[in-house]
Amino acid sequence: MTVTETAPAPGAGLRAAARIVAAPDGRGGTALPVLEGAGPFALRRPRSYGHEARVALVGAMSAPLGGDRLALTADVGAGAALCFTTTAATIALPGRTGAPATYDTRLTVGDGGSLRWLPEPLISARGSDLRQSTRADLAATACLVLREEQVLGRAGETTGRLTTRLTVRRAGRPLLDQELAYGPGAPGGWDGGAVLGGHRAAGQLVVVHPGFEGSPVAPRVLGPLAALAPLAGPGAVVSVVAPDALALRRLLDSALSQLNAVIRAF
Repeated sequence: MTVTETAPAPGAGLRAAARIVAAPDGRGGTALPVLEGAGPFALRRPRSYGHEARVALVGAMSAPLGGDRLALTADVGAGAALCFTTTAATIALPGRTGAPATYDTRLTVGDGGSLRWLPEPLISARGSDLRQSTRADLAATACLVLREEQVLGRAGETTGRLTTRLTVRRAGRPLLDQELAYGPGAPGGWDGGAVLGGHRAAGQLVVVHPGFEGSPVAPRVLGPLAALAPLAGPGAVVSVVAPDALALRRLLDSALSQLNAVIRAF
């Protein structure tokens, strides 16, 4: 792992980036020719599972704090398979300057490639202000499982300001583009019945697979707190609200099990 970090100016936030590249190893597996991290990004290589390489992010320091600028990229080459996880939740915290933090994630998956992006939740602590974006660009035959979880406030506290944007494109065409905003200063109604309904955890699960091309998913309600909807292409999105992180994970895991059963039937 290569560690390079740009020293911030006095009073400014941290600037740090990490990059992952996955490629076929020529022996039926997946190699990781690039695994670079700086600042809070400590990347580790758990044991591979079959064709799939695995990367775990270990938080090396508290981040993002107000004013921080963080960037994470992962490139999965044609025919490669990667699973990304984190070992703990990410906590957005207030900084000294009052400036917002940004955390940008960019994912690309080549033809026949597979990416499972399964980080632990993002927790928006009181007084924090984070602008998060995730963009996934997929080739026509790529597969993606992407989970995002937001928890609004730690135990017994109110939430910070959190804005998230999730964009998924396949073969250059949009499948999903959504933006959510919570907390102080967010558009009115974010905590009302049409959005969170008083809940303090929200999450999205996006599954893209070529098999859905001929067998699109039917929209349906997955209980009182979750709904599944087809995308404008071979995939589906599950949207969930829940009272806490544990309930949120259970609902998303149940939805993923149902979608995996459909995929195995292709």
